[in-house]
Amino acid sequence: MTRSWVIDQMTTPATATITRMRQDQAPAMTMPRGTDGSATTPAARPLVTSPCTSSPRVGRFRQIIASVYGPAGPVTYPSTCRCTHVSTRTRRHQEARRASVAVATVVRVPRQQLSPAQARRVALAAQGFGRPVDGPARPGTRQLNGLVDRLGLLQIDSVNVFERSHYLPAFARLGAYDRATLDRLTFAPRGRYVEYWAHEAAIVPVSTWPLLRWRMRDYDAKWRGDASSWLSTSPRMERWLLDEIRDKGPLPASLVEADAALFPQPDRTGPWWGWGDVKRGLESLFRTGALVSAGRRRFERVYALPEQVLSAEVLAVDVDRHEAHRRLVAHAARASGVATAADLADYFRLKAADVVPALRELHDDGVVEPVDVPGWGATAWLHRDARVPRRLEADAVLSPFDPVVWHRPRAERLFDFRYRIEIYTPREKRVHGYYVLPVLQDDQLVARVDLKSDRQAGVLRVQAAWHERDLPVDVERLATTLRRAAAWQGLDAVEVADRGDLAGRLRMVLTGRADAAGPADPLG
Repeated sequence: MTRSWVIDQMTTPATATITRMRQDQAPAMTMPRGTDGSATTPAARPLVTSPCTSSPRVGRFRQIIASVYGPAGPVTYPSTCRCTHVSTRTRRHQEARRASVAVATVVRVPRQQLSPAQARRVALAAQGFGRPVDGPARPGTRQLNGLVDRLGLLQIDSVNVFERSHYLPAFARLGAYDRATLDRLTFAPRGRYVEYWAHEAAIVPVSTWPLLRWRMRDYDAKWRGDASSWLSTSPRMERWLLDEIRDKGPLPASLVEADAALFPQPDRTGPWWGWGDVKRGLESLFRTGALVSAGRRRFERVYALPEQVLSAEVLAVDVDRHEAHRRLVAHAARASGVATAADLADYFRLKAADVVPALRELHDDGVVEPVDVPGWGATAWLHRDARVPRRLEADAVLSPFDPVVWHRPRAERLFDFRYRIEIYTPREKRVHGYYVLPVLQDDQLVARVDLKSDRQAGVLRVQAAWHERDLPVDVERLATTLRRAAAWQGLDAVEVADRGDLAGRLRMVLTGRADAAGPADPLG
């Protein structure tokens, strides 16, 4: 695909300017467009109809274009003269009258193209991969803050069969770090971060919270307009919950539920509300922004009024819906490196109707640039800060909720990696395992491992290990990655179960025994 550029020769024949212009703003004298939006062939309609191609002005115009693009530059000139051949005096008079009129033509500049391998490396570099991990200095506050700011969010999930998901992106990119440090940063009241529904439930910088207020207002309007919603059916409970937290300060749901059970409801026996009702109410108020998070206690969210946690400066920030989407899409583009519009929409779970105009503005401002990636089937957008590494070195196991793989269509497009979480799949129907993590080596997802931290036995259990298609796997490197993961978890050993076509080789490397490779996994 190509882009239209407009070249204007202004009032004096000795100067010319090249001005970038969007195709939908191009004047009528540019190429007509076909049904698919592409320009028709230049021969179908001359791009320049006046003045005469033999005139000094157009001759100078050709010289300027040739100086920029070379003699065979991508400019189409009219094939025949359109001027009436008149006397020299009359011609000069006509040219003087035309001096104030711009002469425009379209230059077809090829759109930049990235190979699929380059696109993978761009995406991984933008996500913070490609840097050495486990150096002599342990990652600390500065590195963790930098990573969260780069990603924009850490998705939270309660499953901890190996480790809770919000801890894993930092380990994958930085190596072994102190999880207590991340807890202090992300769960401290009145700290640098707060929780909200960004992708799913996620930790986001406090500065991002105002950019999501449109979502809070949407939830409020939707539920108050629904006669069956909690907000519509429970006004008295809503007032009580807000008063409870206003009077007692930030509280986890368990303490709010305990207080609610002490007060009998006048019109019925028993407690006012069941435990599920209290939790439902707190979550509803959290989504509408009437409550915010004030950290977590033993992974239980603590609820607070916004003014109890957020500064007056943050609460005073009022960003309209369009500008908020523009900033969110810009951050998604920077964190993704290269991505389709659908990828960018998914990053903060935005709607296409809001993403498209934001992308147009970002394109006009030079923040993103459309590029072609063969096989993607859609326009890709490259962020201006993205780098295209010639090669990228990485070794990591990725959380199912890591931004690299959380949008499954993007994972398939980038890595040809079809990924499904099988936690809720009956055991006998699972293909790869219960909590399966993709294995990243350099710029490819080369394997899958089903991990479980057996803390009582002090063992990291690899319950299954699988090759990914016909990609080569460096089993020594994978074994090193798993040993690092075990040590980070405070576990003493790694043990591999006999499931998966990579299990035998991995077991052999970890144990140092050639007979450990099972019959299902030949060494070749």
